Order: sequence, then structure tokens, then C-alpha cells
Amino acid sequence: MRCPFCGHDDTQVKDSRPAEEGAAIRRRRFCASCGQRFTTIERVQLRELYVVKSDGRRVPFDREKLNRSISIALRKRPVTDERIERVVSSIVRQLEASGETDIPSAQIGELVMDTLKAVDEVAYVRFASVYRDFREAKDFEAFLGSLEDPG
Repeated sequence: MRCPFCGHDDTQVKDSRPAEEGAAIRRRRFCASCGQRFTTIERVQLRELYVVKSDGRRVPFDREKLNRSISIALRKRPVTDERIERVVSSIVRQLEASGETDIPSAQIGELVMDTLKAVDEVAYVRFASVYRDFREAKDFEAFLGSLEDPG
């Protein structure tokens, strides 16, 4: 593993332990060249996923982008980082289990919204406001009205 600080090719693993309830391995590494320590996470990747954007572009799926989006929606909410990681892992597993390699971005957005609705309704509304491109207060009002009326 290349050192992210100095670029040296040879780093040593100092400690390994299970993470994400056994779905990943967390490794503490040490660079013999510059002396810096850093952490890596290894996960099983069942297949290479691609996101098909609304304009038809096909881009590699980025787990970190999903994590950032969910973290932003959950900012200052009573949800731990571990819970956020479990939510992200659950969404990624669902995408991988679908059997498809090309996933429409709309499908990912809806999956995130469904998940956030179960985790934290405030985060759900925050995410929806960006995902559904709310422009005015009445957009929030209509969306919140739909939450109250499950029909």
C-alpha cells in the first residue's frame, strides 16, 4: 500500500481488526520512509457498479460520495458515525444484490430517501430538499404535507 503522505510504496501493517460488524477489515499502517501512520479499510466488492446519470452518462459508483451525502443530511442529528457507516453499507449491499451493474441515479436517490426516512425524518427532509430540488418554501410545505398524509 502506497503511503498517502510521501508516496513510498512500502508500508507495514501494525494492527488489523474487523470493522462494520465483520463486513470490513480496518488496518493501521506505518510508513517506514516518513514515519506517518494511517488507516485503511478493506471491504468485499461483489461487482463493479456504475451510476447511470439522468443525462445518460455512466460513471463509477463512489461509496464515499454516498457517505458524504448521507453524512450531510444527518449533520447535527443524534446519529452516530457507526450508524451512518451501517446505513451506507446496507445501501451498497442492496445495490450489489440487485444483480445489476448499471444503476440509475434515481434508483440510488430513492433508496437513500427510503433509508433516511426510517433513520431520521429531519435528515430525510434535508436530503429530499436537495434531491428533489426544492426552490421555494411551498416545495417544503407540499413535501411535508405528503409526509402527514400517507395515502
